[in-house]
Amino acid sequence: MIGILLAGAIGLAFTLLLTPVFIKGFNRLRWGQYIREDGPKEHFAKRGTPTMGGIVFVIGSIFAYFVACLLTQEAPTAAGLLVILMFLGHALIGFIDDFLKVRKHQSLGLGGWQKIAGQIVVAALFALIGLQVVNDHGVPVVSSAISVFRDTDIDFMQLGLVVGTLAVVIWIVLVTTSTSNAVNVTDGLDGLATGASIFAIGSYGVIGYWQFNQLCHSERLSQQVAQGCYDVYAPLDMAMVAAAIVGSLAGFLWWNTSPAKLFMGDTGSLALGGALAAMAIITRTELLLVVIAGLFVLDTGSVIVQRLYFKLTGGKRIFLMSPIHHHYELKGWAEQTVVVRFWIVGVLFAITGLALFYSEWSFASGMFGQ
Repeated sequence: MIGILLAGAIGLAFTLLLTPVFIKGFNRLRWGQYIREDGPKEHFAKRGTPTMGGIVFVIGSIFAYFVACLLTQEAPTAAGLLVILMFLGHALIGFIDDFLKVRKHQSLGLGGWQKIAGQIVVAALFALIGLQVVNDHGVPVVSSAISVFRDTDIDFMQLGLVVGTLAVVIWIVLVTTSTSNAVNVTDGLDGLATGASIFAIGSYGVIGYWQFNQLCHSERLSQQVAQGCYDVYAPLDMAMVAAAIVGSLAGFLWWNTSPAKLFMGDTGSLALGGALAAMAIITRTELLLVVIAGLFVLDTGSVIVQRLYFKLTGGKRIFLMSPIHHHYELKGWAEQTVVVRFWIVGVLFAITGLALFYSEWSFASGMFGQ
């Protein structure tokens, strides 16, 4: 528990105090945001605001995690390191995309398929390493089964070692690319993706800590609830990584909220999506992620629905503009109003996800109704 609190506090202090230094550096490098011409007119005032701010909280989160490990004299686990791999790997893809936008002075950096290719490489590496690393009880970091609240009976390895491994990689690539791109789509208003990520990643901090207290083979586990225990790899370390990221995001939000002094850019949004997917996979809650990250699903779904409807109807639109947060802006809502109300929706999704998670444990452990 001390490690979790330390990681969050160090991350918070890092970004809260050092973000102004990064802002000055980004201004000198002229890393300014390009604003799309078809967006809300109010956004034109944001042109030139420093971007690539994801660098700040990515560095802050990693720094906070390792310092917390050092101070608590706990060695980083494979689970924590693999989350950092996804976090840092997606941040690099986003940085290349942001850098090309800044250099070309346009809203397009890497092509869509180039981004996907990078995400596939990072996710596949994560999957292959995670399948090989096991703890003392034989539990791998990455499971070969599809999970909701814990592993289900749908295990890809039933297809054989080679085909099963390939299926696991494809599944994890699908989860990762969907999540990272969903966070990327939601990053359209000051503080929106930052706040929403705090709620979603914070939920995985709670899940990790709960799994740690209900871990199979643990001496702390009461026999009364042993049948609801979790076979997962280093859940306490998951909680520590989540705390480091949440703390860093909280400090970053001070500077990212409207009017933003710094944007996270694709550097930050892709990194957050990668970390969120990694946590869902390692905690065996991949499908529950659809609920916990429901705000990201909603925003991305609005883009998909808009495009399909546009093609099927020959140019008609359901929303004034997608993603849906821009629709409400064009309807006359103030940007701050949209952000706060979407945060509320994000909180409700996160609470619902945690409630479902706890309810499943209650049934599995036989505690329901007692």
